Amino acid sequence: MYLKHALRAATALTFVATAAAHAQSITIATVNNGDMIRMQGYTDKFTEATGIEVEWVTLEENVLRQRVTTDITTKGGQFDIMTIGMYETPIWGANGWLVPLDGMSAEYDVDDILPAMRNGLSNDGTLYAAPFYGESSMVMYRTDLMEQAGLEMPDAPTWQFIREAAAAMTDRDNDINGICLRGKAGWGEGGAFITVTGNSFGARWFDEDWKPQFDQPEWKEALTFFVDMMNESGPAGYATNGFNENLSLFQQGKCGMWIDATVAASFVTNPDDSTVADQVGFALAPNSEGVDKRANWLWAWALAVPAGTQQEEAAKQFIEWATSKEYIELVAENEGWANVPPGARTSLYENPEYQKVPFAQKTLDSILAADPDNCCAQPTPYVGIQFVAIPEFAGIATQVSQEFSAVYAGQQTVDEALAKAQAFTAEEMEAAGY
Repeated sequence: MYLKHALRAATALTFVATAAAHAQSITIATVNNGDMIRMQGYTDKFTEATGIEVEWVTLEENVLRQRVTTDITTKGGQFDIMTIGMYETPIWGANGWLVPLDGMSAEYDVDDILPAMRNGLSNDGTLYAAPFYGESSMVMYRTDLMEQAGLEMPDAPTWQFIREAAAAMTDRDNDINGICLRGKAGWGEGGAFITVTGNSFGARWFDEDWKPQFDQPEWKEALTFFVDMMNESGPAGYATNGFNENLSLFQQGKCGMWIDATVAASFVTNPDDSTVADQVGFALAPNSEGVDKRANWLWAWALAVPAGTQQEEAAKQFIEWATSKEYIELVAENEGWANVPPGARTSLYENPEYQKVPFAQKTLDSILAADPDNCCAQPTPYVGIQFVAIPEFAGIATQVSQEFSAVYAGQQTVDEALAKAQAFTAEEMEAAGY
């Protein structure tokens, strides 16, 4: 069945006859997340249809960001396709560092990409990266442990309920942590999570005059709450845990709750990988009582072509294949609808088969609830939810996240970390001319 899809896609993409006759190869840098690993397993289908070989460079999230940023800013030319997200894409596109993804085939159906994803991966109306999958964040929890605790998860919980439930589900004798959350340094790892946590307590990175806000009470409340809850009910060494570490803990049955990317839902409910697959429920990301903002983000891991590649057409062909409706059908046919890349296409959420997936609607609700133009309870001068869409943010937030991780590790106090974050951010923003 896939051969039919491959041949149809080949026609739609106007592959030239010489593609298979001449050895051609592209190099792709990607993150070591489950959906990306799965995609690599199907690459031979693309090669069979096109004759284009694919070489993969698969990296941990923080390392990937460092490598692709260095390569594109120095014009290193190591990669023909980069896996990047909503932070980098508009900035790099505006700088002329990415190839516009215009001219996609009619069958590819660009308009089918969810507007939130398409807008976040565009600059001035031009798409510069295609979403492989999209995500927000939500609560994943053990239904059996919640029941044993005598509690019922609300559809839209508060942080105060989450903390109460985490304490009730924690069982140190049996190595069960009530809650597992990111603490790993890195602007897109623990930095992203503590930023949306701050949003949900009424905090913001900058006021309308671009002055850092880490000296304000909302940040102290958010960071103190996070640290106290994790010390009470989180795993030992959570300061070094990111997405993959917490995924592993949850799949092993060592977490009562995990708040993280909606894309994780397919992994925690997969009986081949998760020991608690049939005992997982879902809820919206929490807010703090009295604050009308939830700790949910908006993100897409997307594929982009760096300007200057010698393999532009082949790279575009791969992106169209990997982010197409046909690819989704391929995964569904072989691994079931629960395992297809989520959050990228409207048609997926209109598919009756996918609507049967237990986390499908909650994922879509979380994505639709995320508003990058209005991240915070107070006005801000920036766009972005778990990031600030300015070039300086990655460097600043990496340093700030390191200060926060030092708090998680018990190396400094909340007040010390916030003071350092305030001073460092103010200095960097002043130097940048804000």
